[in-house]
Amino acid sequence: MLSILKNEEIAPNIFEMVIEHPRLAQKVKPGHFVIVMSEENGERIPLTAADFDAELGTLTLIIMAVGTSTKKLVQKKKGDTLFALMGPLGHPSEMENYGTVIMAAGGVGTAPTYPVAKALKERGNRVITIQGARSKDLLFWQDKVAAVSDEYIITTDNGSAGRQALVTAPLREILEVREKEIGCVYMIGPAVMMKFCSKTIAPFGVKGIASLNSIMIDGTGMCGVCRVQIGGETKFTCVDGPEFDAGAVHWDMLLVRQTMYCNEEQCSYRQYLESVAHV
Repeated sequence: MLSILKNEEIAPNIFEMVIEHPRLAQKVKPGHFVIVMSEENGERIPLTAADFDAELGTLTLIIMAVGTSTKKLVQKKKGDTLFALMGPLGHPSEMENYGTVIMAAGGVGTAPTYPVAKALKERGNRVITIQGARSKDLLFWQDKVAAVSDEYIITTDNGSAGRQALVTAPLREILEVREKEIGCVYMIGPAVMMKFCSKTIAPFGVKGIASLNSIMIDGTGMCGVCRVQIGGETKFTCVDGPEFDAGAVHWDMLLVRQTMYCNEEQCSYRQYLESVAHV
């Protein structure tokens, strides 16, 4: 239990970790997240389930090492164990027959996009996936994502792979030509990317679902950091979400809230780097 079967860097500072957890693998569904603790006195890290196999009893997580806690987590090696892994948490994705659905995935948002796209395709939906990244080296799981997509588009900010564009460009073009075909647009990625995806689809009246998993910290509704305003009401991403109607999200408030603890995070990371340097 909680044994790490694989921990591989699949892109710069992006790691694929496979963990043995038979009970959780039986229960988790697309859209669920888990809380991971690498050590007893470590931070609780919320991570969305990127893949899972009930028969093998495994859970796959994609971790971007950007701060103290994630740096410590990705240092774990095959055969090591985690102190704690709790879940599944949150509400799973709504599985409906939309007809055709667009999956807009940005950066590490590709990880939680994959199981949702896979499940929607298994339900009989036609899946169009737009996978975006800043550059070619930050793309991952292209083969897996393409395998669950009827149409697959890659965009990069610098044009080093696929089309040089943001995900909003092909998203708008598809809607302009095939608006009546599209039953829903899922958007999973950085908050600013999801904000502009939401603005892009608004004139077309297409349903949009945004996953706000990236703003969670505690994961149980206790800390209040993931508080968001949805349609004028206060919601907690971890217990009420993490998926919400994209058009109802107060994006500007969410973006401001994401910067609240930047100084503390930077201070923690500097102290971590200093401690590592003295080892």
